[in-house]
Amino acid sequence: MTDRSSDTLIALRRIMHALDGNARAMARASNLSQAQLLVLYTLASNGQEMPRDIARALGVGQATISTQIDKLELRGLVRRERRHSDRRAIWVILTDTGRALLDQTPDPLHERFTTRFRKLESWEQTMLLAAVERLGSLFDAENTTPFPPTEDARSTIVVEEAEG
Repeated sequence: MTDRSSDTLIALRRIMHALDGNARAMARASNLSQAQLLVLYTLASNGQEMPRDIARALGVGQATISTQIDKLELRGLVRRERRHSDRRAIWVILTDTGRALLDQTPDPLHERFTTRFRKLESWEQTMLLAAVERLGSLFDAENTTPFPPTEDARSTIVVEEAEG
């Protein structure tokens, strides 16, 4: 009988290798971190979002997102804008430069995954989600941030955890 734990770990390593390779290719092509690219891809669908909505979509805190938005704004890839109707609300808007950069960046693996995953039957989606969540618990990964931390983001995440 084969050792299923070893087979499972090998399969997970293959997935991690594919994700890492794709992230490196995207980072080389764009000269951005994976975290910054995720923010841009989140904005790409609507062209604009509020920071809290970006944070929710990526499963991180608003302080982490603010750091990434600052970096993207310095490069002219996004801009912040206040609305006249509510001066407190700040919108993050993808610039033409940001959209052009995304167009030149290799296809993110997560988009291919999402397209294929959505084509699965509902029961199969539920089964896969349950299996992956269970794997996460076997690795004690329930409380880790899903955002790939950069050097700057690590300090922000530590601060958020201390405050929370």
